[in-house]
Amino acid sequence: MQRAEEVMKVSDGSLLGDPGRTPLSKKEGVKWQRPRLTRQALMRCCLVKWILSSAAPQGSDSSDSELELSTVRHQPEGLDQLQAQTKFTKKELQSLYRGFKNECPTGLVDEDTFKLIYSQFFPQGDATTYAHFLFNAFDADGNGAIRFEDFVVGLSILLRGTVHEKLKWAFNLYDINKDGYITKEEMLAIMKSIYDMMGRHTYPILREDAPLEHVERFFQKMDRNQDGVVTIDEFLETCQKDENIMSSMQLFENVI
Repeated sequence: MQRAEEVMKVSDGSLLGDPGRTPLSKKEGVKWQRPRLTRQALMRCCLVKWILSSAAPQGSDSSDSELELSTVRHQPEGLDQLQAQTKFTKKELQSLYRGFKNECPTGLVDEDTFKLIYSQFFPQGDATTYAHFLFNAFDADGNGAIRFEDFVVGLSILLRGTVHEKLKWAFNLYDINKDGYITKEEMLAIMKSIYDMMGRHTYPILREDAPLEHVERFFQKMDRNQDGVVTIDEFLETCQKDENIMSSMQLFENVI
């Protein structure tokens, strides 16, 4: 398990980098390329670690390849359908489901489980609020529980989706009340929750007012018509034109 300090040596405490900083590609004179998620990067994902730590050994009988549908109350869709919906292989889905089933026999994850996961991975911070926001982003229908299907579809976007898909997911995370706009208050709440979880253990240490400064810089660039909110179009257009934000998309797995 990575400690928060180690994770944050490569992150600035946000999901989208810092628009006020010079991109690494500019400093080194190299052209930015869309980051490729490696197996090592995949294993840095907290949610994947949590699931696979409970998965059965690889040598176990794989005759349950249809996810042992009869053993859970909320039966997931078939493997083939999930494989078509995600960018995970059949074998990966089997491993993810074995762990998911062991941790959540009912076939559902609740918010308390998310809070427990992140408190374990970031014991030196307070992950409660961030886990709450992250859970709501995964809980698409807002019913307070996440099915396996929703869980792996979300993970697939975050870990193997295109930059456009990841940005849309990030917008959904920041749009706390799901009204189609991001306000400064919403973005600040997310930034502070990440800072509370891991920011105090970064190197170099972030100042107390760092989240607010970060939000002010973002809004200065994103809120094109100065109406106090950021739309999905403003968000996508600004992020995709900012090399530092784009390159920072590879850091998504640090706080997922």
